Amino acid sequence: MADQLSPDEKFNLITRNLQEVLGEEKVKQVLQERALRVYWGTATTGKPHVAYFVPMSKIADFLKAGCEVTVLFADLHAYLDNMKAPWELLELRVKYYEQVIKAMLESISVPLDKLKFVKGTDFQLSREYTLDVYRLSSMVTEHDAKKAGAEVVKQVEHPLLSGLLYPGLQALDEEYLKVDAQFGGVDQRKIFTLAEKYLPSLGYAKRAHLMNPMVPGLTGAKMSSSEEESKIDLLDSKEDVKKKLKKAFCEPGNIQNNGVLSFVKYVLFPLRGVFSIKRDAKWGGDKVYSAFEEVEKDFVAEIIHPGDLKASVEVALNELLEPIRKKFESPELRKLTSNAYPDPSKTRGDGGGGEDDELAPSRLDIRVGKILSVEKHPDAESLYLEKIDVGEPEPRTVVSGLVAYISQEDLQDRLVLVLCNLKPQKMRGIESQAMLLCASIEGEPRKVEPLDPPEGSLPGDRVFVEGYESGKPDDRLNPKKKVWEKLQVDLKISDECVAQWKDKQLMTKLGQITCKTLKGGNIS
Repeated sequence: MADQLSPDEKFNLITRNLQEVLGEEKVKQVLQERALRVYWGTATTGKPHVAYFVPMSKIADFLKAGCEVTVLFADLHAYLDNMKAPWELLELRVKYYEQVIKAMLESISVPLDKLKFVKGTDFQLSREYTLDVYRLSSMVTEHDAKKAGAEVVKQVEHPLLSGLLYPGLQALDEEYLKVDAQFGGVDQRKIFTLAEKYLPSLGYAKRAHLMNPMVPGLTGAKMSSSEEESKIDLLDSKEDVKKKLKKAFCEPGNIQNNGVLSFVKYVLFPLRGVFSIKRDAKWGGDKVYSAFEEVEKDFVAEIIHPGDLKASVEVALNELLEPIRKKFESPELRKLTSNAYPDPSKTRGDGGGGEDDELAPSRLDIRVGKILSVEKHPDAESLYLEKIDVGEPEPRTVVSGLVAYISQEDLQDRLVLVLCNLKPQKMRGIESQAMLLCASIEGEPRKVEPLDPPEGSLPGDRVFVEGYESGKPDDRLNPKKKVWEKLQVDLKISDECVAQWKDKQLMTKLGQITCKTLKGGNIS
């Protein structure tokens, strides 16, 4: 097909449904001379979900336009992004991604022999690449690196240096993969502009950048691997697909943040060219649409009911997912799936700190505590000493700086949350035997509030993450494993002022943990 297309037709195919293209003239110039070389990278973190069909459908477009396409499994990036993929799981995650991405491409009839698959660590650990990382780090400011990764790298209160390296490595990949253009979501725009700014400073060519829009998830926000309710997994059963689509945000006539409608536009139409609405004859019967604009127009006019749209997408989606499900029924791929994504509810939590349970929140010994007294540290103006009853014969001494931001009257005899299995640490000569957990928001001034256990709680009541009730806390967290630090980055306050870990509630047997006002705050 590509041989029969003019350069302009190829350009139109390459850029259709994209939100933005940086370097259009460069793309057009290359197409006049030869095939465009494009790469798409994916960090091997959480399980790919159905939104991945959006870049897959664009890869199909690229191939139809005669492009040479490289798929990068960015394993090193997955680790650098706040250790979303633990080092010991990187190889397994890469194997899983390779199998599932290939299964997706096969389900939409993309010929795999036209694609090149590359693993990041196959070239990113070379002497030349490492030297370029150092060269780039001598040019890129901390401000530019943080700004570039703001919408891609997980943002935390105290960012790791690894997250600042991430954008630079993605820029260097363009040179080391020898491509003309990089393809990704519009959320990566700042990384793309960083690449355009700094690669020429290293003596490398500036590349073009092709950007997909961000497809809303089922809840109306961005579809995310870490938010279970926002996405449909590629291996979800037909029953799960039906259940999730039934809950999906899809108001009559509303086309804003409509993940169901977006899936029709960015996946089904590019792949099939048509979309069929299935409905009862008394409501007009089945109708086949040949353009998305017609579907959108009828949905706005409420000619298409949300229930009929969901039911029709369900049929089409299951047709795409069925070959993937069948492929992953094999014992080998089932084992790969369970090893790459071990069930956190089955982790040991016996204090041994084994690798498989590294990120299970059940390893944290968080309890309800009652503050018995508060006084200033004798040798540190900014620190306070609290005596806290955590349900043991003797209260624990806690040394904290956060208390300086809270009214002392609000703390006396108050119930709070305390992390009890950190290694005791001397702070200006006084041993802190636990950590007081608070909600906070950075700023001038910093805002801090204690976390509130549910009414009726008692000192010593265990606090757990919803779904992780059965795990046993470590006797003491090994500081070298940085278990607390890895888990803490996902502790947040929701928009409803509920304490959460990866969108799952922190609870006691009596109910959820909350704070008074700090929506979207961190927990530390």
